Amino acid sequence: MKKGTATVVKHTGSHYLLSELPAWDLFPAVVRGRIRLKESSNTNPIAVGDVVDYSIDEQAEDAMGTIDAIHPRRNYIIRRSTNLSREAHIIAANVDCVWLIVTMQFPEVKLPFVDRFLVTCEAYGVPVNIVVNKRDIDDEYSLALLKVFKEIYHDQAGYNVLEVSAITGENIDVVREACNGKINLFSGVSGVGKSSLIKAIDPKLEYIRTGEISLAHLQGKHTTTFYEMHPISSGGFIIDTPGIRSFGLIDFEKEELSTYFPEMLAVMDNCRFKPCTHTHEPGCAVKQAVDDGTIAPERYNSYLGMLEDQTKYR
Repeated sequence: MKKGTATVVKHTGSHYLLSELPAWDLFPAVVRGRIRLKESSNTNPIAVGDVVDYSIDEQAEDAMGTIDAIHPRRNYIIRRSTNLSREAHIIAANVDCVWLIVTMQFPEVKLPFVDRFLVTCEAYGVPVNIVVNKRDIDDEYSLALLKVFKEIYHDQAGYNVLEVSAITGENIDVVREACNGKINLFSGVSGVGKSSLIKAIDPKLEYIRTGEISLAHLQGKHTTTFYEMHPISSGGFIIDTPGIRSFGLIDFEKEELSTYFPEMLAVMDNCRFKPCTHTHEPGCAVKQAVDDGTIAPERYNSYLGMLEDQTKYR
């Protein structure tokens, strides 16, 4: 019986592909019954990026690995599941860097989605970059949206916002170099050009399918069916995720939510009352910063919406 430790690089329902990273030598595995879904509050108790202990009976005719245990995660990205019978879905685990892909148009960026995604990254300790793709579309409306977007997320919230184009190659080399030696998660709503961007980073990943935008709803068609990790030629790994349309928060206390907004965290010590919900209290430094224009009203409204959701789902 062979035993070892490996990383989950793909899962398709009840079957998994493993590899002992940084080597890329794939082999299939299934899960032992004691850690199956029925004993988990998540739709997927094992996620891409999880480090697991496995065993293989090499004498068996069709030798397949068995996942025996999951190592503790150093971080993960999780969202409320669309499957109402379960609580949450883990997108990926043990990630070195997240690249949140957005576009100003086709599809038009949805700020509440961006905010929820960023809050989750902050809460679970995952470094995140925002990538504005399709910068080859530089009409007046797109440029106006981009100006406001960068003011909100770079100037005020302090996030790294990188403009790229999978078509022209703008700043692709910057992303490629930053991915080197890391496990990177690429995510975003459907249609932002995530798969095209990944193929621009490494043309050898040609087998990643590319979809078209549904003009009827200005939303992308899903092209990635399963969560999957790929090695990139320049070094490192990319986890490709299906395009997602919504991002529900999970496991948050409303008292801590504001601490996951960097621009709120920077001023909240000046609030007159502690704890402060930054909703109705007098002498609130966060509300004053919104009035002064140093915190974007869009971000503050997202915060209020998340507070309401946290009350609704409890």
